[in-house]
Amino acid sequence: MAKKVKTIIKLNLPAGTATPAPPVGPALGQHGIPIMDFIKEYNARTADKKGQIIPAVITVYEDRSYEFITKLPPVAEMIKKKLSIKKGSGVPNKEKVGKLTKADLESIAKDKLKDLNTTDIDQAVKIVAGTARSMGVEVEN
Repeated sequence: MAKKVKTIIKLNLPAGTATPAPPVGPALGQHGIPIMDFIKEYNARTADKKGQIIPAVITVYEDRSYEFITKLPPVAEMIKKKLSIKKGSGVPNKEKVGKLTKADLESIAKDKLKDLNTTDIDQAVKIVAGTARSMGVEVEN
């Protein structure tokens, strides 16, 4: 018989350097998950990606066991890495913080495709371009 799922928790954590401080501790503690076990396993799995934000999707079962998968960094993080910027613009429609070429958009879209809700590369490019524009990054047509 399959285990009953109690809840699913999604957290964006720093790869290889997650700590039990909020948001991790409270999110896991309220469901009775051994926090340090999760932290150790997550950090071990993401040690090679230090410096990136790697989302974890944790499935908690009613018997208090859990399993988790890691995803690719959020599109905004991939854009910041590509442009070597710390953060997006505070006024995206006025202040621009960088520019992405069509090739940049396609490479981010290809990397992120399996986590997006489309299988069409052109749609994926549009998703990435929309995120970029909302961060104050110019997009080449």
